Amino acid sequence: MNVYTELAKHPVFTIEDVKKLTGNEKTAYSQVDRLMKKGLVKKIRKNIYSVVNPTTGQVVATRYQIACAITDTAYISHHSAFEYYGLANQVFYEVYVSSETKFNHFEYGHTTYKYVASRMSEGVVEVKNTTGVKITDLERTVVDSIRDFNKIGGFEELLNCLEGIHHLDEKKLKRYLDIYDTQGLYQRVGYLLDHYRKEMQLSKEFIEYCKDKIGKSRRYLVSELKGESSYNSEWELMVPEELFEITDQGGDVLV
Repeated sequence: MNVYTELAKHPVFTIEDVKKLTGNEKTAYSQVDRLMKKGLVKKIRKNIYSVVNPTTGQVVATRYQIACAITDTAYISHHSAFEYYGLANQVFYEVYVSSETKFNHFEYGHTTYKYVASRMSEGVVEVKNTTGVKITDLERTVVDSIRDFNKIGGFEELLNCLEGIHHLDEKKLKRYLDIYDTQGLYQRVGYLLDHYRKEMQLSKEFIEYCKDKIGKSRRYLVSELKGESSYNSEWELMVPEELFEITDQGGDVLV
């Protein structure tokens, strides 16, 4: 049996996977070590390996396949999910990986894999025709990215991503919003998606649903721009002036 040929069927593998082929752990380590010395396998991090394409000299695993192999519960989220869907304005040298199990940030192949605590298990789907990739669906990606834009991606990039969306399932949006159940999130999602409502094919009822959940607390949409914000009484939000001209003018509101 050609171990390399068998491992090449898997973009990412562990010692346990090799053990299934060799019969015991000692032989598995020996085979992996031999393949690494030949330049046919590379170690990505502890117990995560990928075979090398002899033509390119690069591992066959994509950054997304690597990310989803980090833990048993790992999946692509936030700006990295927008990237996968082709909606991102910028390609980051970071992959945001949500997981129920914490891991330390690490770098491989000029890409940094960053841990994000998983706050729910719903809205995660397996990508068809791509082995080993799990990702938040578009609706959850939108909710998560609005929730965490100050930590992940920045506000200008968020608006750029939202502008490219042409349809959202509002039942899913409601479901994810209700799981988080945060007044400030209803405010921000409702306000931003109201602006893109027609393009995203959302109903007025969905916008009203968000509005009914906001309570009476006044909040800042972008807290870092307090001095440049004006009050929106409809949403009880302090909103940056000329907000939606940011992406048109290429302004810098990354936070």
